[in-house]
Amino acid sequence: MEQISANKAFGGVQGVYKHASASTGTDMTFSVFVPPHDQGARLPVVWYLSGLTCTHANVTEKGEFRRKCAELGLILVAPDTSPRGEGVPDGPEGAYDFGLGAGFYVDATVAPFAEHYRMWSYVTAELPELVGVHFPVDLDRQGIMGHSMGGHGALTVALTCPERFRSVSAFAPIVAPSQVPWGIKALKGYLGPDRTAWRKHDAVALIEDGAFIAEILVDQGEADDFLAGQLRPDLLDKACRAAGIDLTLRLQPGYDHSYYFISTFMNAHLGWHGERLAGPRSR
Repeated sequence: MEQISANKAFGGVQGVYKHASASTGTDMTFSVFVPPHDQGARLPVVWYLSGLTCTHANVTEKGEFRRKCAELGLILVAPDTSPRGEGVPDGPEGAYDFGLGAGFYVDATVAPFAEHYRMWSYVTAELPELVGVHFPVDLDRQGIMGHSMGGHGALTVALTCPERFRSVSAFAPIVAPSQVPWGIKALKGYLGPDRTAWRKHDAVALIEDGAFIAEILVDQGEADDFLAGQLRPDLLDKACRAAGIDLTLRLQPGYDHSYYFISTFMNAHLGWHGERLAGPRSR
């Protein structure tokens, strides 16, 4: 692992790192904020998955999370959204919603994407193992959050691995990719036309098929241009009601899809995670 940068912030260290990924077959870059802590302490960790066109840098530079993470003693890790580099295939020219920057947190099975687009394995297995070795994380206290495509990733990862995550939240997530244009394009392009293979990467479908987590926090801007056509929080609300999942869905008047929205409610989300990661896990 190579350290690209390290800057002191709120008594802790904001670092950016690069390593050769076995999952993607490429170099991958990610950021980690480690708050001030006592020597030898192991800290809870929150994983932040970013949205379409983003890298680790978007939330790192615009998320305004460090003060709250320092206050609560939370480590925050932000990976990239897709493999990158020489030989990594991209989507059609001009497409922002497929290919580079749009890995959708799946392991692709369709050529030519199957070789490198293995973001599910990367964020659920390889990166946590790497972070666990190099940073003072307590892997018994993990939360996960994300924005848009990353909200989709956070929800599907938490629903698939409920024993691992004590808390999950999302900003404007794509909750039912099998039913909206962004998701249909990505899932068909990475996983092929068989829609049964898509269900394990669709939060609403996972819940319909029996996946369960006790509670979810979602903030959604009412002025989000993608609300009705791509995001559909109403579908998540319906699925959670039927499954008995405690969904806190907050529609925020006037807010859009940008990091102005995310940074406004970041502290509330970190507080949500901090409360649930603070002590021993309830049985």
